Amino acid sequence: MLNINRPIAFIDLETTGINLSTDRIIEIAIIKIMPDNSRVVKRKLLNPEMPIPANSSDIHGITDEMVKDAPTFKQVGNEIKQFLESCDLGGYNSNRFDIPLLMEEFLRAGMDVDLSDRKMIDVQHIFYSMEP
Repeated sequence: MLNINRPIAFIDLETTGINLSTDRIIEIAIIKIMPDNSRVVKRKLLNPEMPIPANSSDIHGITDEMVKDAPTFKQVGNEIKQFLESCDLGGYNSNRFDIPLLMEEFLRAGMDVDLSDRKMIDVQHIFYSMEP
């Protein structure tokens, strides 16, 4: 059981690739752990407004056909921003990939998101520190 003062939102993204400036999110999954240890889950497929490369689909199994009718990030960005409000953020390799790419998507959507008062919990960093 975690002893926390504010929610932690663990984020996992599936994307069109690994380039932070040009690739797009095609799936976002968030598990928010509340201070009372309850959980709230949000998962959305997103239309990246660009073709998904075959080598990326081979990794995550998401195809152009699966996202053709999904909303774009710009259409759901405010909902995601509100869901993450007042949360510390976490994930696996999240400080180097997921959070920077998410912030790029917010910028592309014209949304200002300030993370300066948030704690960032990167489980990969913790794992590598404990298992050198």
